[in-house]
Amino acid sequence: MNAIVDELLAGEKRQTGTADMMLQLAEWAAASYARYDRGAVDRIVKAAAEAAFAMAGPMAEAAVKETGFGVVEHKKIKNEICSKGLVEAYRSQDFCSKRVIAEQKMVELPRAAGVVFALTPSTNPICTVYFKVLLALMTRNAIILSPHPMAKKCSVEAANAMAKAAEAAGAPSGLIQIVAEPNLPLIDHIMKSPRVAVILATGGTPMVRAAYSSGNPAIGVGPGNAPAFVDASADLNAAAKRIIQSKSFDNSILCTNESVVVAEETIADALTQALAKAGAYVAKPDEVDALRNYLFGLGSFNIDALGKSATEIATRVGLKVPASTKVLLVPIDRVGIDEALSKEKLCPVLGFVRVPHIHAGISTARALIRMSGAGHSAAIHSSTPATILAFASAVKALRVVVNAPCSQGAAGFGTHLAPSFTIGTGFFGRSSVGENIGPQHLVNWTRIAYSDEAGEAFGEFSGLESWNSNPPLPVGREAPMTIGRLQEGSERADESLFARPGGGVAIMDDEIAAMREEIRRIVLEELRSALRKPGK
Repeated sequence: MNAIVDELLAGEKRQTGTADMMLQLAEWAAASYARYDRGAVDRIVKAAAEAAFAMAGPMAEAAVKETGFGVVEHKKIKNEICSKGLVEAYRSQDFCSKRVIAEQKMVELPRAAGVVFALTPSTNPICTVYFKVLLALMTRNAIILSPHPMAKKCSVEAANAMAKAAEAAGAPSGLIQIVAEPNLPLIDHIMKSPRVAVILATGGTPMVRAAYSSGNPAIGVGPGNAPAFVDASADLNAAAKRIIQSKSFDNSILCTNESVVVAEETIADALTQALAKAGAYVAKPDEVDALRNYLFGLGSFNIDALGKSATEIATRVGLKVPASTKVLLVPIDRVGIDEALSKEKLCPVLGFVRVPHIHAGISTARALIRMSGAGHSAAIHSSTPATILAFASAVKALRVVVNAPCSQGAAGFGTHLAPSFTIGTGFFGRSSVGENIGPQHLVNWTRIAYSDEAGEAFGEFSGLESWNSNPPLPVGREAPMTIGRLQEGSERADESLFARPGGGVAIMDDEIAAMREEIRRIVLEELRSALRKPGK
């Protein structure tokens, strides 16, 4: 039996062989977990969330130390929101039990996807790991995570802690796994595996496009470039505070952050003053040129500025700014491909452009999103419903945040949008989903539909349980020829087939069952030694 595993892990096959073993183990765990009832799932979700919450602060520190991006206190908040906060947000929703709709003579049965492959970014590594793991657990899916190489150490530690807590609460071994040493060929191999049910892609555009071209179902996100339009009816002081709060949050590393403030001319000077009072440094023309050259002088965004503070960026450019500066405000006279500062900036540098009237403001916002960020997010500060409606109808953004910080509001914190760190951009952004991603996107429903004829009586289902609530099948009891995997939905084997002459059950006497158990034992041993050692 060891020869089989040795062959899988030999030479150049080692990386893909290890990945295949992870996938096989995940598939087995998913098939087992799909039979858990809601009570068991809730206990596992709660245990994983509590473990994540307990390490929210240390993991925030670890992420900033490893990547150099963001603010520890802000990352801690995001980690807490994506652990206990996320569970509380979906506490009343049931993704495990059947739904009986008597008036429509229908019964709906939840069907887990199976194995979820999740890509996580360097910008928000821990909260994204928390978020995607809990979504998978809520919906009875297994998950394999592939962290960004720049954040692999902290991501592995976070995922393994959640896996340990989940297994202690009764989850199958292998339900939560993470690739310890990610690289592009290995990720590509997993993405294209037929064992993967769906890919959750959060990361750069090339990675998201690779997920969509993998041949497997994928849910991806696109880049942002959120305009923030402020009209003459807005409360300027409140708008300024919200914009600065948003743009400085975690050093503007969320893709939902404001990129350019679009201000109606009549209030532009007053808004500039309010922004300065709230913590912005208004750059002079020569300083704007220096910032433009630093951020985009090589043709694309300078990743050295990614997630850095306003004061650190100012120092690198040679600007003298107050130590209290939260955002660098850069006045520009236009938006478009010939003005680099109107592009997405994942750092606390905020464009500021004046427009003569509301219609010009809406057109400018449309142009910003046409350049980048289609389907993503936009913000408006106004007290005029007609303007808000016109803005939302014209701009190709699927989240329009009104009188709130866009970074947090578009992600569902401070608004009643679904809390999420994976933002669907819909048809505008070439994404399969146009809303904030949640657990509902990792479960399908089998619908039992009776004839609508009045004479056809609807059955009594309220006291019945589906096969999903039965105990998980033990290894060796699945359908023949699966060799180490449980086919989702396979029937329990007849006890009489395994009966010993003297009584009892002889499952382990069956040669195939013994082989499966040995493969599973070796796989578990190999994965635990190779993949659950942070930093190795």
